[in-house]
Parts: sequence; structure tokens; C-alpha cells
Amino acid sequence: MNVKEGLLYSESHEWVKVEGKNAWIGISDHAQHALGSVVFIELPKIGALFKKGDAMGAVESVKAASDVYTPVSGKILDVNKALEGSPEMLNDDPYGAWIVKLELSNEAELKTLLNAKDYQPLCEE
Repeated sequence: MNVKEGLLYSESHEWVKVEGKNAWIGISDHAQHALGSVVFIELPKIGALFKKGDAMGAVESVKAASDVYTPVSGKILDVNKALEGSPEMLNDDPYGAWIVKLELSNEAELKTLLNAKDYQPLCEE
């Protein structure tokens, strides 16, 4: 299982890459392995507001459907439209295939997320 350094992780297996007030969110390598081959993704609308823990979309695989939760609160600035035509990008490159770009509304929430070292044990359970 690949856990990438320099990202933050939620216990529900989403990753967050922070640059200033912006955050890119995707699913971790652990999550894509658990799901299996991803065949569909439901993306949120640009401009939508989400609170930490809200379901912001869904991923469907050959095994199951699973909500994607936002690990931080904010406003959706952009979505990765390429995933609509090629959802398997989440399997091929889970840390390169971001799902949404969000403007953070509460930077203090970042402190509740896990670094790579602390996230690794969750992947081994």
C-alpha cells in the first residue's frame, strides 16, 4: 500500500494536498484497492459548500459504491472532469487523480487530519 508523504489523510481514506487556502482532495491508494476497479464517479457542483465530513460525491466500482467525504470544510472551486470519462484514473494514479479543488473555510480542521506516518497503521488494519 502506497502512502504518499506530504499529504494529509482522513480516517475515511481521502487525501488532502494543501496550498495556501486551497485544498485538492482525492482517495488514497488504500481506498482504491479496497474498492477495486472504479467504473463511475459522481462529482459535486462547482460553487457547492460542504462541511467537514459531508458526502461530496460517490465512487462506484465493480465491487461496491462508496461516498467520498470531504475531510475539510469549504467551497468547491473545481472538479476533475477527466474522471467522468476515465474514472479508472483513480486506480491508476490515486495521488495524481484529484477529485475536487476546494477553498478552505476553516484551516484549523487541517489539524484533525493524519500525516503519512500516522495514516499508515490505518491501512494495515
